[in-house]
Amino acid sequence: MRNILYIIEKEFKHILRNRSILPAIFVAPMIQLIIMPLAADYEIKNINLAIVSGHYSSETQHLIQKITCSGFFKLVKETSSFEEGKELIEKDQADLVLQIPNDLEENLVKEKKGKVLIFVNAINGTKANIGATYLSSILKTYNLEFIQKEFGLTNPVDLRYSNWYNKFMNYPFFIVPGVLVTLVTMIGAYMCALNIVKEKELGTIEQINVTPIKKHEFILGKLIPFWIIGFFVFSVGFFFIGMGIYGIRPLGSILLLYLFLAVFLVAVLGLGLLISTYSQTQQQAMSVAFFFMMIFMLMSGLFTPIESMPNWAITMAKFNPVTYFIEVMRMVVLKGSGFADISGHLLKMLGFAIFFNSWAVWNYRKTV
Repeated sequence: MRNILYIIEKEFKHILRNRSILPAIFVAPMIQLIIMPLAADYEIKNINLAIVSGHYSSETQHLIQKITCSGFFKLVKETSSFEEGKELIEKDQADLVLQIPNDLEENLVKEKKGKVLIFVNAINGTKANIGATYLSSILKTYNLEFIQKEFGLTNPVDLRYSNWYNKFMNYPFFIVPGVLVTLVTMIGAYMCALNIVKEKELGTIEQINVTPIKKHEFILGKLIPFWIIGFFVFSVGFFFIGMGIYGIRPLGSILLLYLFLAVFLVAVLGLGLLISTYSQTQQQAMSVAFFFMMIFMLMSGLFTPIESMPNWAITMAKFNPVTYFIEVMRMVVLKGSGFADISGHLLKMLGFAIFFNSWAVWNYRKTV
């Protein structure tokens, strides 16, 4: 144990002396955690809409008013020429074009039906799909209101819904826990990956290798300082930014989050140490760590639901430790889940921790 404490003391002195590491560990993640949730808003707003109609009857005006008052659309132009509406799409000035026929009101009165056309600029697939869905929903509501008015029918289905776990659909409540997990992961994996490699580049690794320090003691001495730093970064991000700035109040046990965090950090830091045992230069270690971090972020369910991915991607996500921590964060913070609910995730994370660290210890060589 004394040997491990000596290595821990050496690592903390090295970290505190390096003025470039401290901002990278503490300042940059906090700034990212403040900015990213504000930008990563899944709700699509300010959808540019152009309306093509040459006859502004009362029904047409009522329909346009329902669309513009929804809060999702920004009416860029009303025109009577479809070619002009098409030109707006070609110039990326409109995301959607709604063409309302001149005889819409006449057809509704005489034939009890009418047609409108929606043209979608699908360059931005997400915005196009959601914008068309919003507009279709408004048109269906208008259609139902017209049927009730003309035929005197009451609504046969009384549809009511409530949002569970995030009542007001506050996206920072959903995104902040996930972003915090990715930042802690990046700090742990990057810093640990560069740790042993820097010893190799400076030549101090040979001095350590000739000491009676055992391989597992060396790995633990390298891992524990960043394990403590990971706890500190998580605590600052969760309490000062998550709770202080965004007003997130976890429904579940905070101690349960720290239990999972303890195991998660061991797994992630073990991966960083494993990368460093294979790398010979810091540039090589950073490239490999960046490769894994990008996969972990994109395949973790942070920005897109895992269930909507292809089957091969869902299988890959099961081997991603970040996936499980993001799920646990959202379960505990938003749903108030207990130990029984996350025990399966905790066992899997324990398996990741044992696997990566055992591999790192086995692969580390005290002889060249």
